[in-house]
Amino acid sequence: MYLLGIDIGTSSIKVAVVNVHTQKCVATVQYPDEETHIKSIQPGWAEQSPMDWWHNTQQAILKVNALHLFDLKEIKAIGIAYQMHGLVVVDQHQEVLRDSIIWCDSRAVELGEKAFDTIGHQKSLNHLLNSPGNFTASKLAWVKQHEPNIYSSIAKIMLPGDFIAMKLTGEITTSIPALSEGIFWDFKNNEISRDVMDHYGLDENLIPEIRPLFAEHGYLKEDIAKLLGLKAGIPVAYKSGDQPNNALSLNVLQPGEVAATAGTSGVIYGISDQLTHDPQSRVNTFAHVTYAPEKKHTGVLLCINGTGSMYRWAKHNFAPQLSYTELNHIAAQSPVGSKGLKVLPFGNGAERMLNNKYTGAQLLNIDLNIHNQSDIFRAVQEGIAFSFRYGLDIMRENGMQPKVIRAGKANLFLSDLFAQTFVDVTGVPVELYENDGSVGAALGAGIGAGIFKDAAAAFSQHELFKQLTPQNSSAYESIYQDWKKQLIKALSN
Repeated sequence: MYLLGIDIGTSSIKVAVVNVHTQKCVATVQYPDEETHIKSIQPGWAEQSPMDWWHNTQQAILKVNALHLFDLKEIKAIGIAYQMHGLVVVDQHQEVLRDSIIWCDSRAVELGEKAFDTIGHQKSLNHLLNSPGNFTASKLAWVKQHEPNIYSSIAKIMLPGDFIAMKLTGEITTSIPALSEGIFWDFKNNEISRDVMDHYGLDENLIPEIRPLFAEHGYLKEDIAKLLGLKAGIPVAYKSGDQPNNALSLNVLQPGEVAATAGTSGVIYGISDQLTHDPQSRVNTFAHVTYAPEKKHTGVLLCINGTGSMYRWAKHNFAPQLSYTELNHIAAQSPVGSKGLKVLPFGNGAERMLNNKYTGAQLLNIDLNIHNQSDIFRAVQEGIAFSFRYGLDIMRENGMQPKVIRAGKANLFLSDLFAQTFVDVTGVPVELYENDGSVGAALGAGIGAGIFKDAAAAFSQHELFKQLTPQNSSAYESIYQDWKKQLIKALSN
């Protein structure tokens, strides 16, 4: 018996097939091989085509099927993880009306700030746990204001994972965690936020039917099943944003537990049993996958837009012919501190932890006589680690005091240099696990379909790959403080 997990990432689609009995991945692929393009029609804008996601999802499933490592007919449920906060809009025929405005798009910042002021800062934070910011609700308000003809044709709005589920099943649904990540959910009144809907003048009929996150969200259509070589009627039994899903895949479910990831964006995600908020909304609180009215588990999320995207930019511009493994080896040749070279990795839209300011990515203190390729790549990795420390200190201000952080051995955590630098700079041990979002989505589907009785059962065979402890924190502290001064200077310009 198997489970199929789909991870709708910004860079690519990942698909995994997991054996129910061993809870291990038996086959995994990604599609396409090259990172998916982000359309930026204007500075600060970021869009992708939902139909490209759908095409790539189909190709990824066909690619994993072609490995012939499992019986297609034994797949019993499908789970979906997806890039958070994106806006997908469809008409009454389920046709896409425009490209998706994705998570790192900054165009709705001013609308969100006005909503924050009008609704009231304290009321917003008490009820929404966030400022409306440039989240999904504000993006929809932007469409309403600037593209009224499109807005008037919208039948339903969705997040990226909802769209893929719709293409698989023909049904459109949502959940409380999904609504909370779009800043549509009132945690105090346990309902769709009247304040947000009324302020923006949004039609509540645009919101899909609300179902539990771990539940059946439709069944695989016969024509799609035939196209993909799967069995018709398989339930889509789980849909979650990528960061709550990453936490699930790392078995981070209880208050005080913390997960991290360093993919296109960088995230630290901690579980709380309180409806907490950051007074400046620099870190954000959403309903966790285990959230229920009687068990208010929330996820406190720090997001850094430009982590993996910063490293990808450096690779493509300074060493396009080399692999990431080779870059990591080159970076390790430079000493701690990269001979004074510093990188601010904030070139992928307005950063929430910087109060929605945009500094642009910066390479600072270049000395043409001493700096070389290895210094550049180490400085990039150190700059990313420093940005994690900066954000973690904000989370500490808000009561999150992690004793250990769990991460998947993937993306930047594949670099031994980055992983150890992260630990040394933050001062927090890291546990690494062999996992990724598509595996977590598959196991989530097993919970939603009732194959596992709960999350504890789904992760009963979770195995630690490696533990890292701080080795050189004292050497990094002064270097980090110098980096922080550069950041504060950039923010004041």
